[in-house]
Amino acid sequence: MTDTTSQPATGRSRPDPEIARSWLLVPGTRPESFDSAGSSRADQIVLDIEDAVDPKRKPAARDDVVAWLSNGGRAWVRINDRSSDFWSDDVDALVGLPGLQGVMLAKTEAGEHVTETFDRLHGVTPVLALVESALGIELSPSIASARGAFRLAFGSGDYRRDTGTSADDMAMAYPRSRLVVASRIGNLPGPIDGPTVGSSHGVLREQSTIAVNLGLTGKLCLDVDQLPVINEVISPTPSDTAWARDFLADFEARGRIIRDGSDLPRLGRAQKIDRLARAFGVQPN
Repeated sequence: MTDTTSQPATGRSRPDPEIARSWLLVPGTRPESFDSAGSSRADQIVLDIEDAVDPKRKPAARDDVVAWLSNGGRAWVRINDRSSDFWSDDVDALVGLPGLQGVMLAKTEAGEHVTETFDRLHGVTPVLALVESALGIELSPSIASARGAFRLAFGSGDYRRDTGTSADDMAMAYPRSRLVVASRIGNLPGPIDGPTVGSSHGVLREQSTIAVNLGLTGKLCLDVDQLPVINEVISPTPSDTAWARDFLADFEARGRIIRDGSDLPRLGRAQKIDRLARAFGVQPN
């Protein structure tokens, strides 16, 4: 096991995970990178002891993650799925760690997977359900409605392998939209899209824009170089921010009176945009 007892450089304060845009996955086998990830532009970081780790190395990776979170580090942890031999040891090792922000549960396929994980973590640690299969997509409304569910995320690579679906935008629209609808049913924040593989910022920008258009509000990523693009695309635009603040100012000036049925959805949208703009430092144009 690598020594991770030094005080980590956890960097800047991060946006509330309910509205976090960029979720940086960091292999649990690379504890030397935990500090730099913590100081990155990622809205949230996720230390991965599931997909990124060979089964023989999982116990050592788990120990390194626990050591870092016990000595000043703050992060989410992607744990192994409920049906795996590693799930129980993962949750037991993470219970009560001061730096644990929440867990990302791999291969979630039932609401019970979320609730059992939440309960084993003493009912105080949020569970981000990573949905990665056809079954998980179809049962996503019950997953989103499960006790302890915090947000949904799309494991797009495993979903494609499970279904034989291509990475084509049209082919991927259904599972993404299904997660958006499920999140609304479960009264959760918008879901988090899967990662874009590759170094092209043009492709990343295009895929992030498509995700936003479908209603997703965050994105997993594998490379710190992707963070500025993701954060920019998923933030409100300056023009949207200007509209929201003008609407809210007018609403206050007229005594907070709702004039007609369309005012309520406009008010909700304006309040959401204003909250995001303030959290992400977006200024109106």
